[in-house]
Amino acid sequence: MEIINPTGKKTLQVSTDFCGKKLTLEVNRVGFRTTSSVLVTYGDTTVLGSVVVSDKPVQQDFFPLSIDYEEKFYAAGKISSSRFIKREGKPADEAILIGRLIDRPIRPLFPKGYRQEVQVVATVLSMDPTFRPDMVGMIAASSALYNAGIPFDGPVAGLRIGRVNGEFKAFLSPEEREASDLDLVVAVKDEKVVMVEAGANEVPEEVIIEAMRWAVENVQPALKLQKELRKKIGVEEKEYELVLPDEEIQKTVDAWTLEKFKGADGKTGTKIRGNVIERKKICDELHEEMDADFALKFGEGETDEEKIADYDERLKGEYDAAFELAVHHEVRRAIVEDGVRPDGRKTTEVRPLSSQTGILPRVHGSSLFTRGLTQAMNIVTLAPLSFAQMVDTMEVTEGERRYMHHYNAPSYTVGECGRLGSPGRREIGHGYLAERALIPVLPSKDDFPYAIRSVTEIMSQNGSTSMAATCSSCMALMDAGVPLKRPVSGVAMGLMVDVPAGTDITTKDIDKAYVLTDLMDAEDFAGDMDFKVTGTTEGVTALQMDMKVHGLPVDILEKAIKQSHEGRMFILNHMLSVIPEPKNKLSDFAPRIEKLQVKQDKIGAIIGKGGEMINKITSETGAQVDISDDGLVTVSSPNGESIDKALEWIKGLIEEPEVGKIYNGTVVSIKDFGAFINIMPGIDGMLHISQISDKRVEKVEDVLKMGDKVRVRLEAIDDNGRISLSMKHLD
Repeated sequence: MEIINPTGKKTLQVSTDFCGKKLTLEVNRVGFRTTSSVLVTYGDTTVLGSVVVSDKPVQQDFFPLSIDYEEKFYAAGKISSSRFIKREGKPADEAILIGRLIDRPIRPLFPKGYRQEVQVVATVLSMDPTFRPDMVGMIAASSALYNAGIPFDGPVAGLRIGRVNGEFKAFLSPEEREASDLDLVVAVKDEKVVMVEAGANEVPEEVIIEAMRWAVENVQPALKLQKELRKKIGVEEKEYELVLPDEEIQKTVDAWTLEKFKGADGKTGTKIRGNVIERKKICDELHEEMDADFALKFGEGETDEEKIADYDERLKGEYDAAFELAVHHEVRRAIVEDGVRPDGRKTTEVRPLSSQTGILPRVHGSSLFTRGLTQAMNIVTLAPLSFAQMVDTMEVTEGERRYMHHYNAPSYTVGECGRLGSPGRREIGHGYLAERALIPVLPSKDDFPYAIRSVTEIMSQNGSTSMAATCSSCMALMDAGVPLKRPVSGVAMGLMVDVPAGTDITTKDIDKAYVLTDLMDAEDFAGDMDFKVTGTTEGVTALQMDMKVHGLPVDILEKAIKQSHEGRMFILNHMLSVIPEPKNKLSDFAPRIEKLQVKQDKIGAIIGKGGEMINKITSETGAQVDISDDGLVTVSSPNGESIDKALEWIKGLIEEPEVGKIYNGTVVSIKDFGAFINIMPGIDGMLHISQISDKRVEKVEDVLKMGDKVRVRLEAIDDNGRISLSMKHLD
């Protein structure tokens, strides 16, 4: 049935085969008031991509683009498991991370100086449970932007790839994801990569590169379909203005800095090269000197004061921006022409490293990792498995996170004042990357039955804090005695390709691609790519790659990945020199945990009616008792005696009667023919009058009374489970 569109536009639809399923893009069915809306259907998953663009530029010095991913519980046929809140509220971390995943390949594809406010929302309306909907959301966001008539250099599309039995596959089922040793997201524009993110189970770098090539090839139908829809719609381009630096101002500042950046040796740029703190001080002083010179030269007025005031009001912002750009230009020039970085390092050199462990006295594990001016402190806390975080999202029904990594980076870490608040998207993203890095090497809960919280407190920032968080968390886990399979290190890489700005970068430019090991802030701001990789001696565990250019060929990315291995190993060797292996003893302040596997039909005996028994064990022994659905019982306490008492109690509750074993029982019933003795919780046996004594017993009451404590031997258990006991010959 045709939808009546009040704008007079007809519903348009295009479809193609995409990775084994039908992919459909549809416009003009919903979202009449948006700038652009696209309804994307893939299998039983439907995602609405909507875009609203403001009419006028916003007066600020950045591009006001926001991209959000909205999970709806109804899309999965679910109602939130929270007892008190049933409607969607603050997005879960998982939704924020997917929003970032969609944002990162899209943001660089807008021209510099574009200031119209753009809001993109990808809303999951229906979810096919056989695959994750995030990549459908990326297509929806890209297609809506591509049809909005704004300067978006798309389209983009992505694939989430796994490797099962050595074969790459996209849109994996939950069972296939569980079996896969790779979880790789690759976003593509044309035939180039614009974003990569991965978690891996120590996968070799060569496999990552091969998977990226596979993604570029297999994502093409989704890109072609977006172009087909745009052509069918006949998109009209909207007028816009770019807020760009004045060319004459930039030339003036470039000429001024060309001389002022020269050092005592007379060479360009050497004055602002070397120690990072000193370099910043010199740059700040030159910046002030430039403003002072140009205020008197270009400010309008009769007096110096009037000229300075006029310069500050009209020109200072543009000259400041031009100065910052001149610094970036010098960073690139020095690397490309002189092979020297802002702090004097070679392109393959890691900044000075120093680290410590066990620096905080009362915590369960701690470390301090320092690399140049970047410093990360990590604190590990151990707790019983019941402290794992429950995950209630559209995709996950009853999930939990046993290992949690949280990342904090207050404003003081960059020498600025700022308000403290809840973590933003950056903090959540950096924490998640470091968390993924360590998950493949964590011990199983059977081997180490603890919930683990790792918190990184960034102390100082100057580039690649997420990799500092990875290294510090690894060392703190080892300091806490967590038996990691292998230690993990991480390094941030940068890239500068020596081609004119705006030039399409191809494989033939590989010799002009300068890869930088251990990226610092100044290089990140001036560079073309930011690439972070973590792993062990055996392979990669996590990876994140973002472009500032409009895509790079896989061959150039391969060059960066291969160089990163050497940097990772250098940092790993430093970490092992500080703490070569996990401690074999937990902190005195960490809870001791003992585990016991019981049959599932015995869980009820431990819990008791309404939790009466488990509460009694906890209150009387002082130990905490937790039971999982599979029958794993964990008993925890800082006091070993409390654990022993609780375990003994639990074993008594679940113990099976054993023929020939002697029990301490209690008389619970007396009959003419004998007495019933309770030998275990809920288990009574019959003590026949003939088995009470070697001598003849006339009446049971002559020997036994209700409540008497007696020693009995279990003689037999018949086919009906009836137990026969004896008090004869016990010694």
